[in-house]
Amino acid sequence: MLQLLDDNIWTAAGPQVGVLGFSYPTRLVVIRLSDGDLFVWSPTALEPELKAAIDALGPVRHLVAPSALHNLFLAEWQAAYPQARLYAPPGLRARRPDLAFDDDLHDGPGHVWSDEIDQVHFAGNRIAVEVVFFHRASRTAIFTDLIQQLDPASLRGWRALIARLDLMTGDAPQTPRKFRLAFTDRRAARAALSRITAWPARRVLMAHAPPVLDDGQAFLARTFAWLRG
Repeated sequence: MLQLLDDNIWTAAGPQVGVLGFSYPTRLVVIRLSDGDLFVWSPTALEPELKAAIDALGPVRHLVAPSALHNLFLAEWQAAYPQARLYAPPGLRARRPDLAFDDDLHDGPGHVWSDEIDQVHFAGNRIAVEVVFFHRASRTAIFTDLIQQLDPASLRGWRALIARLDLMTGDAPQTPRKFRLAFTDRRAARAALSRITAWPARRVLMAHAPPVLDDGQAFLARTFAWLRG
């Protein structure tokens, strides 16, 4: 289930997750840090085959919820890996008071992985509160909800119409219309975007879209051109 993308970085597609009648693809990312510890981004359903593959890579030490909307499977991962630290993005502690978080995600350096993984809080949005990551060695940017692309063949009737109007079924991954409208502080958003598009990204991984494997920096510039205008 794990796909090796580059040295010390893997990804895996998880099961579809239903939200308000829509089925969303899911994805996790595993990064092995220089000390051998594993950084797990956006944990999906912890199926036995996936757990066995991850356990073969090293000890899971960091469980990272990159978005306040991505919390469905955190409890089962925390139970399976009690030695791992669980990190919360802005807003998730209030949404999930039942979870015992160990730390909060900062905007920029401040974590043990900072020499290897950069991060930016994409601020200014009322709905999609997420922290975007960049694995320096593999030049991989990692997004959660702000870039999406659903398969139009998987949608029927009114759902297909809504997804099309929300810009979720276009020819390329893009920011859904509802999230564009939810940026109430565009100055903060543009400041975050400036830092993100400065990354020399080769790849872009997204929780709800197929990976972009080449020319990632140019892809991000095109994808967020609407925000710069």
